[in-house]
Amino acid sequence: MTTQTHPLQVVFLCGARDFHAMDWYRASLGMLSSPKPIILTDLIEGEGFRKLITNEDTVHKLLILDSFLLKKQSRLGNVWRNLLKAILFPAQVILIYRFNKKFNNTLYYAHSMYYIWLGWAAGVRFIGTPQGSDILLKPQKSQIFKILSTISMKSSIYITVDSKKMADITENLTGKRPLIIQNGIDINTINNCNHFQAENSSKRNLICSFRGLTPLYRIEEIVKSRNKSLFNNDMPLTLLYPFHEDEYISRIDEHLNKDDKKLGRLEKKEMYSIFFSTLLAISIPISDSSPRSVYEAIFCGSIVAITWHPFFDDLPKCMQERIVIVNIEDEYWFDKTIEAAKQLIVNPFIPTEDALKIFDQSQAFNKIHNMAIRAI
Repeated sequence: MTTQTHPLQVVFLCGARDFHAMDWYRASLGMLSSPKPIILTDLIEGEGFRKLITNEDTVHKLLILDSFLLKKQSRLGNVWRNLLKAILFPAQVILIYRFNKKFNNTLYYAHSMYYIWLGWAAGVRFIGTPQGSDILLKPQKSQIFKILSTISMKSSIYITVDSKKMADITENLTGKRPLIIQNGIDINTINNCNHFQAENSSKRNLICSFRGLTPLYRIEEIVKSRNKSLFNNDMPLTLLYPFHEDEYISRIDEHLNKDDKKLGRLEKKEMYSIFFSTLLAISIPISDSSPRSVYEAIFCGSIVAITWHPFFDDLPKCMQERIVIVNIEDEYWFDKTIEAAKQLIVNPFIPTEDALKIFDQSQAFNKIHNMAIRAI
């Protein structure tokens, strides 16, 4: 540890349309004001994503990719975006290096693996937070991805992950144990949305899917299971999705009923308003790390159906009691899960101190930032 003579400038190296990164950035504003944290980004909008930054945010731009991207999200769009990022990688590294020269004491928070690569290549001090797929899926599919990720994560001050499964794989790759810190949820905003809360369980009647519309999240399976259920085949579904693939939406549309609603990507308060009216929120992806949106639904009082993943075992008991573990091999899991949700929803969700401590995003950021300060 060295004594710093200049105030620490915090920089979020990330895509500015990334909900997780922007929430960490906004959490940092609550404890850091002089100097104010900066966003350094190559993505602001594009592909139909809503703009998350405001005029009050301090944003410095790398080469912005938005105007070069396809107009909508698709599998082809994902391939093109990744190719464009690879082509521009050397130029972005030079821009980060030049940006960093303006400061005498800087700490970067790099969110998702691509930005961890950038932080490593630019030689800056950074804390890296990979996404679940960056650790659980992509290294197994690409040797180049695995090599770059291993090298870059080794150069970090800390790597933070949100589950033991991610921590174990990361340790196997890098030889050093990452910190398990939940991405956290905005508990203050949830508490301030109490006007959305239903007065009694009978007002909670929505069946909601809230993960991305891609094959990974098995939304098509949810819709098909509803359609062939014995007692709830006419139950409307409300689909929230922060991102999608056009081809996958077309497949899902073939199975939707006239009363089903596709709401797409919502602002945080809009999403919470849906959760406060939800009886059952369904999340059954093929692979999952520690899904923040599952926790948001629970803190808004909903019952959540999941397929088992290791993160469940690490949850506080008060949160486990709001979850129904489903077996999607059971032809009638949809009916059984709704019946279980009706029984569980009668009791309100009351978070324990342990749950609040683990999942409050402000406390999560304070923890890692204080550790980073001690380390540098």
